[in-house]
Formats: sequence, C-alpha cells, structure tokens
Amino acid sequence: MTIAAEPPLSSPQRCLANLSLAFAYLTRVPRPQTRRPWLLPPKQLALAASLTLAVFLFGLVFIDARISGSVRSLPHWLVSSFDSVTDYGKSGYFLWPLGILFLALCALPPVLPRFQQRVLAAVMVRIGFLFSAIAVPSLFVTIVKRIIGRARPMVTGHFDPYVFSPFLWRSDYASLPSGHATTAFAIMVAFSTLWPRARTVFLIYALLIAVSRVVVTAHYPTDVAAGAMVGILGALFVRRWFALRRLGFSLRPDGVPHQYPGPSLRRMKAVARNLLAD
Repeated sequence: MTIAAEPPLSSPQRCLANLSLAFAYLTRVPRPQTRRPWLLPPKQLALAASLTLAVFLFGLVFIDARISGSVRSLPHWLVSSFDSVTDYGKSGYFLWPLGILFLALCALPPVLPRFQQRVLAAVMVRIGFLFSAIAVPSLFVTIVKRIIGRARPMVTGHFDPYVFSPFLWRSDYASLPSGHATTAFAIMVAFSTLWPRARTVFLIYALLIAVSRVVVTAHYPTDVAAGAMVGILGALFVRRWFALRRLGFSLRPDGVPHQYPGPSLRRMKAVARNLLAD
C-alpha cells in the first residue's frame, strides 16, 4: 500500500505554522531550575517605588512648569530642528519593518541545509526579540497613559502640570508617560543588547527623542522621565522572558541574562545567496 505524500504547504500556511511555533516557544513555562528571582525583595521594592514616587512629585512641583515654560524662549530654528526629528520616536518606524521582515522569513520554504536553517532561526529569534522589546512597553504605555489622563502642556491655555482627567481616552490627555520616550529607550536597550559597540549611538538617539518631546511642548519633563523608565524596564523584562526560554539568551548562575553568540555576517550572506539562488 502506497501512502500519498502530503501536498507542500503554501506560503501563508507556512507562515501561520511558524508563527504558532514561535508563540508556543514564547509562552512555554521555563524549567524550574532555570528560574531566577528578578524582582527586588518586597522591602527593597517598596523603597524603590517610594523613591520613584518622591522624585516624580518633586519634578511635578518644581520642574515641569518651569522647564516647559522656559522652552518658549528657545530660538525658533532650534525648536524647528527638534520638531523635525521628534517623530522618529514613533514605534511604527521600527515595528513595521521588523514585523514584515519576520513574517517574510516565516513564509520561506524549508529548502536550506539544516545548518543554514539554524542560522536563519537565530536571525528570526533576534528579530522577534527586537520587535517584542519595543512593542510590549509601547503597548503598555499606550493604555496606561490614557487611564492616567494627564493633560499635555498648553491644553488649558497655559502650563499646568496638575491637570488630570483619568479614563478620558483622548490624545490631548495622554501625556504621562511619554510614548515616544518609551519607544526610544526601549530601542536603546534592545539594540544595544544585540550590538553593544553601538550603545553610544542608541543612547544619543534616545536622549534626542526625549529632549525633543519637551522642546516641542508635547510633554512635561516628568512624562519623558517616566516613559524612559518604562521603556528600559520593559525591554529588560522582554530580554529576561527570552532568556528564561533560551531564545537568543541564557541566564548565568547569578541570574543575569547572557546573549548567545549570533550568526556571523559571512554565514548570513551564505543563507541569503542560497535563498536567492532558489
């Protein structure tokens, strides 16, 4: 009796199958021996939260209105320069290319040798990490800032950092935390993790985006500081999530994530040549 061979999967079917597999890896429970505590002990966590709240209240009372008001005296050319770069802090500039690239790789036919398939899988893991490290904190901030409902500068006609309308769900009352700052600092952490030699470049990028949000009077300084903190912590959380599942990272005995060696440029070029040849 001859068993008929199964028909090859179409590109959309391969993509869905690979996405399901990737989701299964991301949501699987890590082994008990690989778990490490990553939060501070309760007392230290409460102390850190109290200090963070105290710093925010200090900025709210003594910094926000003063700094935002002084921005109006800056030269017009300087404000225009920051206005031209501030939109590069939008998450879509990074999430769309990363997402499309990941889906395109998911849809590739399995025609490569086994070793080169592993190289391609390593590349996809890193693309998935970059996407998740940016998307998770950005999505969190998109929801939380509308729940908090802090008015943006000049919404009431003057700089009043004490105006809050929780759950209003309007963009002009979505100032805290800054979404652009969240995205910029998440990008800084995520990309610097994979390319540590370029850490200074990504830090300058994040600081430029953060400062631009205050200069163009879209946010108060405490909004930007809160966004930076969420972006950094969110990207670190995603990195640990991947490390617990041994996806591109592992956990050292002290609980610190360690990146696996990535595929070399020479090997990635060989994979690309094979794909183009087919």
